Amino acid sequence: MQILKRAFARESVTGYLEKDQQMDRVLTTKDLIGLGVGTVIGSGIFILPGHEAATNAGPAVSVAFLIAAIFSGICGMAFAEFSSAMPVAGSAYSYGSVIYGEVIGWVLGWSLILEYFLAVSAIATGFSAYFNNLLGQMGWSLPTALQAGPGQGGVINLMAVIIILISAVILFAGVSQSKKIENAGVVLKVAIIALFIIGGAFFIKGHNYVDFYPKQFQTGFLGLGGITAATASIIFSFLGFDTIAAHAAEVKNPTKTMSRGILGTVAISAVLYTLFAIVLTGIVNYKKLGVDDPAAFALQAVKQTQFSVVITIGALIGMFTAVLALIFASSRLAYSFGRDGLLPKGLGKVNGKHRLPQNAIILAVAVEAFIAGLVPLSTLASLINIGTLTAFFFISLGVIFLRRRKDLAHKGFKMPLYPMLPALAAILSLVLILRLPLETLKLYGIWVVIGLVWYFSYGIRHSSLNQK
Repeated sequence: MQILKRAFARESVTGYLEKDQQMDRVLTTKDLIGLGVGTVIGSGIFILPGHEAATNAGPAVSVAFLIAAIFSGICGMAFAEFSSAMPVAGSAYSYGSVIYGEVIGWVLGWSLILEYFLAVSAIATGFSAYFNNLLGQMGWSLPTALQAGPGQGGVINLMAVIIILISAVILFAGVSQSKKIENAGVVLKVAIIALFIIGGAFFIKGHNYVDFYPKQFQTGFLGLGGITAATASIIFSFLGFDTIAAHAAEVKNPTKTMSRGILGTVAISAVLYTLFAIVLTGIVNYKKLGVDDPAAFALQAVKQTQFSVVITIGALIGMFTAVLALIFASSRLAYSFGRDGLLPKGLGKVNGKHRLPQNAIILAVAVEAFIAGLVPLSTLASLINIGTLTAFFFISLGVIFLRRRKDLAHKGFKMPLYPMLPALAAILSLVLILRLPLETLKLYGIWVVIGLVWYFSYGIRHSSLNQK
């Protein structure tokens, strides 16, 4: 019983703020939206609309994106309130440690490790698919052995590894330099997506919308099985707004800036995703869209090869900015673990002229590059979703506990319709978790067990909470 009491000991916000003083507060609202949109509008918009239309929802995939956007917006409000009350690094991990106790915070952080690290690898894999498509249009190609990992008939997914390494080089140049590159890439990416939406609208064929929600997908309660399954998978595409919370220790005026960055990201992404899905499924029949580069494929199908090249370049830029932003977030999460002693403390050191958590960046890049080079995209995406949804559940529910803590009273953003909206977000998160494949739930269960074994064998003994 004594060890359980210790495991549920709570960290203080003051303790986190003191530790995070070594970080530079240089990020503005514009920078946060750049990081958020840079992450959200990545492989999700260029890959998932095609896959989910073909396998779960047909043209109604646009409805699934809209539902996912509304759900993400509600959960985003919960993250916005927490980040206003606790402007510290670590996102859901730090929030969970303060509200629920260290062991729950660790489980949330362990889930976020799964989310962030695998997301970088998955998006890098998508980047590789689009890059190989572009090479093919130019009459070139990489050797088959370098286009995919061992599970897909190759040796290593070379371009997936290279884009991660390039992103790492940029991050080591410092926050100020990397945010300029990220913001520029986001502006260019959004312009190209807008070009696809506007230009692609001229090639929409009404008959492609017939059977808008095909009968074979109308399963489960009220026939919504296909849409809810697609929504659960699409949550991956909105991965990004929650990563903004990981940067709270590097943000100017976080009380106002964090909420604006998170909610602005969700709003912009919702509009782009929904319109993109509507146009995509109008150009080509949904049955043909189960490919890794559906936007380029759709334009090639209507003989717009040159336009297809532009979209492919836009997709590459989009996925590059997503990889860059996610390595940024995942390294800050690893830094938070090292800062608190739950992982080796070397990860929590900030050094160099740019005051970066260099060891944490090296660890994140090494793991992400290894996975991207050897593991297929489909295996990664399902595990990313459950890590995201688990964080959504605990943080949404946590708003209720946050409001009851007088020591955490704050004047920043507060979630409306309290307590109904936080409770609704938590319930929806749980429902979407249960909609994920059984294999995903089993693998996640194994991941959590591994995390708990590490916590009780290493983390609890080395935690900085022991010093108190």
